[in-house]
Amino acid sequence: MAASVNVIDVARHAGVSLGTVSNVLNRPERVSPATRDRVLASIDELGFIRNEAARQLRVGRSRTIGLVVLDMGNPFFTDVAAGAESAASAAGLSVVLCNSAENVDRENANLNLLQEQRSYGILITPVTSKLTRIDEIRRHGTPAVLVDRGSSRNRCSVSVDDVVGGQLAVAHLVSLGHRRIAFVGGPMRLAQVADRLRGAHLAWAAGGRDPDQILVMEIPALKVSEGRRIGEAIALMPKQERPTAVFCANDLVALGLLQEMTRQRITVPGEIAIVGYDDIDFAAAAAVPLTSVRQPRWQLGEAAAQVLIEEVSEPKTHRHRQIVFEPDLVVRESTVPRAMP
Repeated sequence: MAASVNVIDVARHAGVSLGTVSNVLNRPERVSPATRDRVLASIDELGFIRNEAARQLRVGRSRTIGLVVLDMGNPFFTDVAAGAESAASAAGLSVVLCNSAENVDRENANLNLLQEQRSYGILITPVTSKLTRIDEIRRHGTPAVLVDRGSSRNRCSVSVDDVVGGQLAVAHLVSLGHRRIAFVGGPMRLAQVADRLRGAHLAWAAGGRDPDQILVMEIPALKVSEGRRIGEAIALMPKQERPTAVFCANDLVALGLLQEMTRQRITVPGEIAIVGYDDIDFAAAAAVPLTSVRQPRWQLGEAAAQVLIEEVSEPKTHRHRQIVFEPDLVVRESTVPRAMP
């Protein structure tokens, strides 16, 4: 059986030493072409399959990067993963995707597994601002880069300025004349959500308005179902008290809200304007195309993987970097109706 064939069998079959087989597998330039061809022919004939996992454990680090995300069902993280995979592939590495589901225990379980497997490094969007476990892993030799989360100078991070993103969203709504604005997002322990709300307050206060006038509707998760639930609550409000515009902390929530407004026959943007965040592909494809704060999702993943590879491959010269991208607002019909031809 091919599974039982080992390097000793290959060496005997090819009539060479174990060291020669090892060189063919790991340092082929050290072996003459004729000998190399003979060993490769034996490998092919015997059906030898290299135990890559065992080899990686011997050298102390695998060729796999772990990417731990908050919600594997969110297309935002799919795009981040694609960017990370592109950079990893160019360096001969692979990416394994792990889902914390916004749960600290699951996050720690993922981190423990990646550490046990001696991952090349870890990219992570942490559940909370407490990074004790992540820093412990780093101290034990596994580099980690924060993704979609800023950091202090003692670790690498790649993020978007979410305060600016919140400002863009609410400044746009204010410019359209909205004076009853709601913010929907949560949980607030997610730094991204808290920063987006802070930006919203700053934009609202810029005209001398009281930041507390923004109606904050906190939700337990950034999911479509939560957007629908909030939509039901808004529909039950007296029309004169109902917000005329809603800024949602991500596009999934905004799409759920849009669905419920349609079901309740509340027109968008006629009776209520909606702004999302992330600008996932579904935002433009919605029944009413969604205005959204765009994050460079693919570039986030690519830059994070590149910084991680730099930290591993250049340990003596590496300096921790905190890369911050600027978001931009994409205006569509959920806030501004399409002009009639």
